[in-house]
Amino acid sequence: MQPADPLVRFQSVQKTYDGEQLVVRDLNLDIQRGEFLSLLGPSGSGKTTTLMMLAGFESPTAGDILLDGKPITRTPPHKRNFGMVFQNYALFPHMTVGENVAYPLTVRKVSKDDQARRVQKALDMVQLSGMTDRLPSRLSGGQQQRVALARALVFEPKLVLMDEPLGALDKQLREHMQIELKELHHQLGLTFVYVTHDQSEALTMSDRVAVFNDGVIQQLAAVEDLYEAPSTRFVAGFVGDSTVLRGTLTAPDTLTLTDGRVLQGINVNRAGLGARVEACVRPERIVWHPEARADRANYLMATVSRVIYHGDHLRLLCELGHGQPEATVKLPLTREGSNPHPHPGDAVALEFPPASTRLYAV
Repeated sequence: MQPADPLVRFQSVQKTYDGEQLVVRDLNLDIQRGEFLSLLGPSGSGKTTTLMMLAGFESPTAGDILLDGKPITRTPPHKRNFGMVFQNYALFPHMTVGENVAYPLTVRKVSKDDQARRVQKALDMVQLSGMTDRLPSRLSGGQQQRVALARALVFEPKLVLMDEPLGALDKQLREHMQIELKELHHQLGLTFVYVTHDQSEALTMSDRVAVFNDGVIQQLAAVEDLYEAPSTRFVAGFVGDSTVLRGTLTAPDTLTLTDGRVLQGINVNRAGLGARVEACVRPERIVWHPEARADRANYLMATVSRVIYHGDHLRLLCELGHGQPEATVKLPLTREGSNPHPHPGDAVALEFPPASTRLYAV
């Protein structure tokens, strides 16, 4: 059960830049104390604008933002006491690492002795001890991002806001930093609000994720619920991979494909009989069988077109025919060479478990 007193509350917030098109529409969102909340969505979905309104760099066109129950809608950014980390680091190039980290304390007129203590503590947290006197230009991208993070944490803010902070890093370093950020969040117990367009990153790091599209939160849920039980067709397609099947709803939880084949599933949005629907199934939930089982419920015959090696798993791309999109099946690899698997051209039966087959009206 969610606590009644969130740290941040958006109440009926809207934002437009031109007076006509709403970038954020009627946003109602509670951010709980100590959680790691990611705002996830494609470009132009409203996630960054939401973060900028929370930071105070943008003002809502309508509605209110509350912090600890008090309106901050008209409070300037420097008085909100939030830490902020940007994608481009935004470090002062002429200042050393120590001076960059100390900057928020300097503007708050913290004593020199206290500054030195807090800077050292912040650098220890991000594993940059001993680099106080270096200039940013002498650091790697990952080290610069850690300096930016230390600067956001050094004044002990109530809230840390991050706008795609790992976007400029290479894949391996980005994944390493994701783990470090999540661990730091656990250690500090602060509230993190994190903007990203990378669904894998959001799932890896977050307690909850708000999925944005067209200025509206499509779903707000814990990461496991978001992945296993998408509430809309958009979320099912945007978060994780799905095999998609198209047809008509011929019974409350039954999809009939264009060629008459039938699948049972979960009618997520209670589509009406006769509605055009799409079934979305996660690739790892589909079970392949080498023998023909086309006469069984929720089995479809298919032909393997490609087998792609991914290191820890194989991906089968299978043709279902009759105008259906290609089906993707994920097969785990337990140890090298131990898994029998089909090859291109093989006929297989694909089993779509009803509990994992989610039906959406389109």
